[in-house]
Amino acid sequence: MIHDIFMPALSSTMTEGKIVSWVKSPGDKVAKGETVVVVESDKADMDVESFYEGYLATILVEAGQEAPVGTAIALVAETEAEIAQAQQQQKPPSTKTETTPSSPRVSTPAPQPLTTATVTPTATSSNGNGRTIASPRAKKLAKELGVDLKTLQGSGPYGRIIAEDVERATGKVSTVTPTPTPEPQPTATPIASSTPASATPGETVPLTTLQKAVVQNMVATVQVPTYRVGYTITTDALDKLYKQLKPKGVTMTALLAKAVAMALQKHPLVNASYSDQGIKYSGSINVALAVAMDDGGLITPVLQNADQVDIYSLSRTWKDLVDRARNKQLQPQEYNSGTITVSNLGMFGVDRFDAILPPGQGAILAIGASRPQVVATPEGLIGVQRQMAVNITCDHRVIYGAHAAAFLQDLAKVIETNVQSLTM
Repeated sequence: MIHDIFMPALSSTMTEGKIVSWVKSPGDKVAKGETVVVVESDKADMDVESFYEGYLATILVEAGQEAPVGTAIALVAETEAEIAQAQQQQKPPSTKTETTPSSPRVSTPAPQPLTTATVTPTATSSNGNGRTIASPRAKKLAKELGVDLKTLQGSGPYGRIIAEDVERATGKVSTVTPTPTPEPQPTATPIASSTPASATPGETVPLTTLQKAVVQNMVATVQVPTYRVGYTITTDALDKLYKQLKPKGVTMTALLAKAVAMALQKHPLVNASYSDQGIKYSGSINVALAVAMDDGGLITPVLQNADQVDIYSLSRTWKDLVDRARNKQLQPQEYNSGTITVSNLGMFGVDRFDAILPPGQGAILAIGASRPQVVATPEGLIGVQRQMAVNITCDHRVIYGAHAAAFLQDLAKVIETNVQSLTM
């Protein structure tokens, strides 16, 4: 029989995927559950496994090309004798071939998002069947250098073996951990340039898969009735705490996320979202933070249960999330499980701005720069305080103005008068 390998839906919003690379070539033997192709979803690169054992007969969508979710991207033949037969039947990916008497080809249902065996979550360097989990580049490099992957300990996400592990085993890379660069305050991830380095004036550059996902998400929120509420928060106490904790690896991003999470404990409605059945209250406080990517895209890694995790672990988790986000190694639950989003443009010198509400959330908080301001003290004197402006964008179907104002008021209390609670 001849079987299809379909373009899987790697996320709930994914409508098409891009082939990053083919791990197998036409004619190669394929084992059931073995990675055959790496697909770029809207946020990450994911391994796609074969449902069948046999031979990769033909590739319908080459590396670098895109295909809609649910369409065939390759054919797998159960026997070598059927390879030529499959190649003769090759059709464009948008056309699904039906089973005919002369060709016992089976078309299987397209994989469902995140729940089928076609997506490898890169959990550990070896699974329960003893099969080593490694990136396609690591496998290729190990074969070239004669390295047994089973002898390596993976340093990638969840213990996955990556190319650097193979190189390290042959003594080709240094094992010294680089010294982390001091984080500016407030923190954000800058874009090196507003246009790709390869772009020329007058040129139209196609959107990347990540940029297309951002477009779809933003368009999806156009029909949501939103409003905005602003608040000015004094940050002297927060800045002082940050200077004390920075040498211990604590980031300003983690401090802001922790403060937002603690304020949300008193305002579950601001952490809720709208659904056709009613208001959906979340069982956890997961703070998503917007990060600009070098290719012009945007991703929102999530600090899950941010109100329950200590500030030191939160900072380490954030650094790991950002590193893997830049390498497109995040798992879907690490960027699509946010219950509220924080967007920080303070490091660019932005005083204040409005943020667009992400789909599936009730609110997003836009944070501007913290700057010295001349203020009148309660004693009637003139003084200087560092202040930052925050604007919250809310879904009016869920959160009313008084709810947003009360949340911002409690957030200000945490940052201004109860900042030590962030270290507990």
